Amino acid sequence: MKSQDLKKLDLPAAPGVYFWKKGGEILYIGKATNLRDRVRSYFANDLIDTRGPNILDMVTQTETVEYEETPSVIEALILESNLIKKYQPKYNVKEKDDKSFYQVIVTDEPWPRVILVRTRDLKIMEITGKLSRIKFEGKIKYCFGPFPHGTSLRDALKIIRKIFPFRDYRADNPENERFYKQLGLSPDTSNAEARKEYLKNINNIRLFFEGKKGKILKELERDMNAHAKALEFEQAEFSKRKMFALKHINDVALIKDEALEDRMHSGKVDFRIESYDIAHLSGRNTVGVMTVVTNGAVDKSQYRKFKIKSLGKNAVDDYASLQEILTRRFNHPEWKQPSLIVMDGGIGQYNAAAETLMKLQIAIPLVSVIKDERHRPKAFHGNEELVKKYKKDILLANSESHRFAITFHKNLRGKDFLAATPKNKR
Repeated sequence: MKSQDLKKLDLPAAPGVYFWKKGGEILYIGKATNLRDRVRSYFANDLIDTRGPNILDMVTQTETVEYEETPSVIEALILESNLIKKYQPKYNVKEKDDKSFYQVIVTDEPWPRVILVRTRDLKIMEITGKLSRIKFEGKIKYCFGPFPHGTSLRDALKIIRKIFPFRDYRADNPENERFYKQLGLSPDTSNAEARKEYLKNINNIRLFFEGKKGKILKELERDMNAHAKALEFEQAEFSKRKMFALKHINDVALIKDEALEDRMHSGKVDFRIESYDIAHLSGRNTVGVMTVVTNGAVDKSQYRKFKIKSLGKNAVDDYASLQEILTRRFNHPEWKQPSLIVMDGGIGQYNAAAETLMKLQIAIPLVSVIKDERHRPKAFHGNEELVKKYKKDILLANSESHRFAITFHKNLRGKDFLAATPKNKR
């Protein structure tokens, strides 16, 4: 197949799954956040460097590309897995050893757990009866996968868990269980009625991984109408919210993961971390900064300063300030693009940044550094695999942004003080 053949396909700029075909044979199946851009990427001049000789061979053999559009990226991820499992395309098998793939299992327990495991661990379990690194000795009720994209799958589970709370592999830890219950991510386990509702959640998770979202929506609508008829308006509203969440799944994390995968596949791209922070004194002289760490080394020539313009003179709104900085930063296409964005702050700052990136259609992974009362790093929010791999660099970039922001703010505050002081009093 040649690049000029793409024009005949009329691929949509929408999420979905694509099929490389030769005659009636499916050679390869992949997922995309944007089908048009994803398929076009296979015709880049550096294909052999970025994807390898097997994929180049596949493109050469392909006679046509077909696709199936999906409502969201998460559904493309699940459809891809189901179709690879069904058709076993030879180039999917060649591209990666499926023993390193991930699978999602649901345990056969009174209060089932939803656990992410590697395929190789399941093969070991078949022999030993035990699941390595996880306290579980029993039967598996449901098993979904394998999934080629581990990072995307982790983020997909986080999204699903917000709609259908479930118990995870750490549920036998009381402190962990209490924490996730407070966040609304783990179910009530106090009585038989709660268990009945939880088993509904588990069944909905099963249906979702089987690609049957429509069936879940019908069941939720039936529940909503039944509760409304019985004047149980709180329960009816609960079902309605689940329906809305399911119809409007937030895919931003998955979009970022695919973009990162594309950029880093060749191993040739520098890993550039951009870290952002805000400084002010009760809303006065609010400033923001961007610092850069590339391949583990600070790059001060790339640092940037921002005076916040969108807020009033004494307004305090760190979220709005961060959103202004990110918007202004990405109005500079001539600046090098980051591989990872780091925010100073908790979930609020993370969400403010994620919302801005989504509005700007910027697909870059995001991590926030959460501090204790002494402003020392204590936790991270965001992509766990990137945090694990680049923790030292993330902390360096974050430390630099905090230092740079404080210095910039003090200098600006000092200049304002001098400007406001009469000359005869200096």
